[in-house]
Amino acid sequence: MIGKALIGICRLWQKGPSQVLPPSCRYQPSCSAYAITAIQRYGAARGSWIALKRIFRCHPWGGQGYDPVP
Repeated sequence: MIGKALIGICRLWQKGPSQVLPPSCRYQPSCSAYAITAIQRYGAARGSWIALKRIFRCHPWGGQGYDPVP
Protein backbone atom coordinates (compact mmCIF):
# COMPACT_ATOMS: atom_id res chain seq x y z
CA MET A 1 0.00 0.00 0.00
CA ILE A 2 2.85 2.40 0.82
CA GLY A 3 4.57 1.40 -2.41
CA LYS A 4 1.48 2.26 -4.43
CA ALA A 5 1.30 5.66 -2.73
CA LEU A 6 4.96 6.36 -3.53
CA ILE A 7 4.47 5.30 -7.13
CA GLY A 8 1.42 7.58 -7.27
CA ILE A 9 3.57 10.51 -6.12
CA CYS A 10 6.10 9.74 -8.85
CA ARG A 11 3.35 9.58 -11.46
CA LEU A 12 1.94 12.92 -10.25
CA TRP A 13 5.41 14.40 -10.69
CA GLN A 14 5.60 12.97 -14.22
CA LYS A 15 2.18 14.37 -15.16
CA GLY A 16 2.52 17.74 -13.39
CA PRO A 17 5.70 19.72 -12.69
CA SER A 18 7.86 17.55 -14.93
CA GLN A 19 5.77 18.58 -17.95
CA VAL A 20 6.17 22.30 -17.21
CA LEU A 21 9.83 22.43 -16.24
CA PRO A 22 12.55 22.27 -18.90
CA PRO A 23 14.10 18.83 -19.36
CA SER A 24 17.18 18.45 -17.20
CA CYS A 25 17.61 14.70 -16.74
CA ARG A 26 21.22 13.58 -16.80
CA TYR A 27 20.39 9.90 -16.67
CA GLN A 28 18.26 7.51 -18.69
CA PRO A 29 15.69 6.49 -17.46
CA SER A 30 14.57 9.62 -15.64
CA CYS A 31 14.73 9.66 -11.85
CA SER A 32 10.97 9.29 -11.51
CA ALA A 33 10.86 6.28 -13.84
CA TYR A 34 13.87 4.85 -11.99
CA ALA A 35 12.08 5.30 -8.66
CA ILE A 36 8.93 3.57 -9.93
CA THR A 37 10.93 0.59 -11.19
CA ALA A 38 12.96 0.36 -7.98
CA ILE A 39 9.84 0.45 -5.78
CA GLN A 40 8.11 -2.17 -7.93
CA ARG A 41 11.16 -4.42 -7.91
CA TYR A 42 12.37 -4.05 -4.30
CA GLY A 43 9.38 -2.78 -2.33
CA ALA A 44 8.67 0.56 -0.68
CA ALA A 45 11.54 0.77 1.81
CA ARG A 46 14.49 -0.57 -0.19
CA GLY A 47 13.21 0.82 -3.50
CA SER A 48 12.87 4.30 -2.00
CA TRP A 49 16.40 4.10 -0.62
CA ILE A 50 17.77 3.07 -4.03
CA ALA A 51 15.83 5.91 -5.70
CA LEU A 52 17.08 8.47 -3.17
CA LYS A 53 20.68 7.43 -3.79
CA ARG A 54 20.10 7.97 -7.51
CA ILE A 55 18.52 11.39 -6.95
CA PHE A 56 21.51 12.47 -4.83
CA ARG A 57 23.85 11.43 -7.68
CA CYS A 58 21.94 13.66 -10.10
CA HIS A 59 23.84 16.94 -10.01
CA PRO A 60 26.05 18.87 -12.45
CA TRP A 61 29.23 17.14 -11.22
CA GLY A 62 27.64 13.67 -11.13
CA GLY A 63 27.48 11.08 -13.85
CA GLN A 64 25.25 10.84 -16.86
CA GLY A 65 23.99 8.33 -19.38
CA TYR A 66 22.22 4.99 -19.07
CA ASP A 67 21.79 3.92 -15.44
CA PRO A 68 19.39 0.98 -14.98
CA VAL A 69 17.95 -0.13 -11.64
CA PRO A 70 20.28 -2.77 -10.15
